[in-house]
Amino acid sequence: MTNTSQSEKDLYDLGEKPPLGVVPKSMHAFAIRQSRYGEPNQSLRREVINTPQIGADEVLVYVMATGINYNNVWAALGFPIDVIAERQKSLSHVEDFHVGGSDCSGIVWAVGQNVKNVKPGDEVVVHSGWWPSDDPWVISGNDPMLAETARVWGYQTNYGSFGQFSVAKAHQCLPRPKHLTWEASGCYLLCASTAYRMLMGWAPHTVEKGDVVLVWGAAGGLGSMAIQICRVKGAKPVAVISGEEKREFCLKLGAVGVIDRTKFDHWGQLPDTNDADAYGRWLKGARAFGKAIWDAAGSRTSPRIVFEHPAETTLPTSNFVCSTGGMVVICAGTTGYNATLDVRYHWMRQKRFQGSHVCNTEQAKDVNDLVRAREIDPCLSRTFSFDEIGVAHQLMRENKHPFGNMACLVNATAPGHGATA
Repeated sequence: MTNTSQSEKDLYDLGEKPPLGVVPKSMHAFAIRQSRYGEPNQSLRREVINTPQIGADEVLVYVMATGINYNNVWAALGFPIDVIAERQKSLSHVEDFHVGGSDCSGIVWAVGQNVKNVKPGDEVVVHSGWWPSDDPWVISGNDPMLAETARVWGYQTNYGSFGQFSVAKAHQCLPRPKHLTWEASGCYLLCASTAYRMLMGWAPHTVEKGDVVLVWGAAGGLGSMAIQICRVKGAKPVAVISGEEKREFCLKLGAVGVIDRTKFDHWGQLPDTNDADAYGRWLKGARAFGKAIWDAAGSRTSPRIVFEHPAETTLPTSNFVCSTGGMVVICAGTTGYNATLDVRYHWMRQKRFQGSHVCNTEQAKDVNDLVRAREIDPCLSRTFSFDEIGVAHQLMRENKHPFGNMACLVNATAPGHGATA
């Protein structure tokens, strides 16, 4: 480990900057502990903890703002995995608490001895694809997110962006879009890079001009990024929403059409194919949904790519409506993990079912460059204070959060600052 210099003052208030490069002994953070796993507004609590040290390939970031993502709802619940117990299996990660946060805008405060790509004072955003720089798979030039050592920063690693200071690998740091406020630049990269890998990372099924792409959860953080990526690539995103109040939001982002899923009732696990009545009702609903896609796209063209993450309630339909030779790509299971599909429509029509997880640095850089070029908007919908980190996660847990992405201020104690152009 590389030791960082310490100041005479052990703890600074939020927004009270130490001299650049000076690292106080302690910091404010929102932490989760095993003894209080449960609802996010109870599990996530503000504490004062020791400021972490950094390794040779790591960066200490002075966090200005953080994004809010569902992975730390899971962390707060201790489900589907106990993130603290999982880390404690490694001798290098033995802390009995979890400081989450997988989206960040901030200032590079200190760097390890092997770091060359950033320096103290640089304004950065941090992508959430984490892996050791000495992994043989990575050194060989393979996709680092397929390495056995790859992790989600701020979920499977400690000291994410819910603290005054955060520890990241140097490769995670990318230039901050200077035209954005701290909170806007801190809210989008996890969703944007995840969506970009899903849509552009699985050749030959990458989004091309004219492709119909079905986007589930289109008004959320992932969906709002997916719509815009499709628009930039010249595709035809069809947005799926759960209420008419979200229609205009999706159309403004670039959706060619919108489907309100609440107008259909065939959702859930696939019925037994031997139950003619139940399967017949499901098939009628799936076909009606497929026609709704054609109507939204303006032609009898089924989606070449289906952008999935609800999983349990939607996968049977996603697989059914996907075009022959197309791909269903999935990154989560927000409605459950026990997903089903009728494999007859899968193998006979030679469809692809592809899992996708976070991003590699090249993909994060590509989508971040689109944000820097003002071709993709972060879709920041609401900004919370540092002390509302638990509140924001509770809203997400209860599906009461606003459209797009949310952010919480950390050392940027007032909203609206940080933009320079």
